[in-house]
Amino acid sequence: MNMSEPSRFLTNELRGELRQAESMQRHTSWRAGGVAARMYKPADLADLQVFLRGVSADEPLMAVGLGSNLLVRDGGFFGTVLLLHAALTELKLQDDGQIYVQAGVPGAKLARFAARHDRQGAEFFAGIPGTMGGMLAMNAGCYGSETWQHVVRVQVLTRSGELVERTPTEYETGYRSVVLQGKWKVESGKLENSDSPLPARHFPEEFFVGAWLSFQPGDGKVAIENIKALLAKRIASQPLNLPNAGSVFRNPPGDHAARLIEQCGLKGMRIGGAQVSEKHANFIVNTGGATAADIESLIDEVRGTVAKRTGVQLHPEVKIVGEAAWVKTR
Repeated sequence: MNMSEPSRFLTNELRGELRQAESMQRHTSWRAGGVAARMYKPADLADLQVFLRGVSADEPLMAVGLGSNLLVRDGGFFGTVLLLHAALTELKLQDDGQIYVQAGVPGAKLARFAARHDRQGAEFFAGIPGTMGGMLAMNAGCYGSETWQHVVRVQVLTRSGELVERTPTEYETGYRSVVLQGKWKVESGKLENSDSPLPARHFPEEFFVGAWLSFQPGDGKVAIENIKALLAKRIASQPLNLPNAGSVFRNPPGDHAARLIEQCGLKGMRIGGAQVSEKHANFIVNTGGATAADIESLIDEVRGTVAKRTGVQLHPEVKIVGEAAWVKTR
């Protein structure tokens, strides 16, 4: 598949924007990485449905919000990126008190919306630098709360453009893990219960596009103050002045990845333009000009060192996709 392949997806029915050879540096919070063969920015959910109906079954697809948990290797992604954060932005209070939120809504916006409508319990979303689609996909959380604790039901879109509603009982959810019942779980590049690497064309069959969330009624002013305190804590403890992807590793049971990394003396370690943050050891920052290869190499080095010195295997939270080097065809 050539990176400059013509726009074969466009039809008169589409209202969104299709771009060719789009740099993912512009769409990931690490500000590093390669080029996507194509990127589609839908006008809205209905437009995304139309687009997916015209995509071939073997086309690699990847949904992206703010790109805050994503690294695209320098060789690029030979498929189509669905850019959702500026498209699926509906956010509204339902008559029953639930909040409907689409996949492109940032966590901070959801937290403030809930507070304005006198709901408490959504404040932690302000500390997650992502959008609802990604937070649903990984059960994102912080400060003792997780996304799926508040999910009443979700809205997913299949590759064929069919809109489906599902309930939490249809998923196995855990720490930074969400798996549809009866489907393979993908972790660290392998299938669960198997030592085999992922098939060359292992792509999602459906994407989260919305959810109905439930929060307790409460004092909105108190919730706003909680949000302010949470953001102040985040600013004080995280290297927000440099491009990063949030926490790189999941916390192992009963411990913290940052503590283990710091214990091994890895704060400040560099490979190229990538550095283990001096401020928070579970962050890798782009100090300027870091390549995706720099970042991935540093991730591997940290994992290897921690495993060797402590016996603990750290598992990345970040999703790494794409080719390690440029290739002309596929």
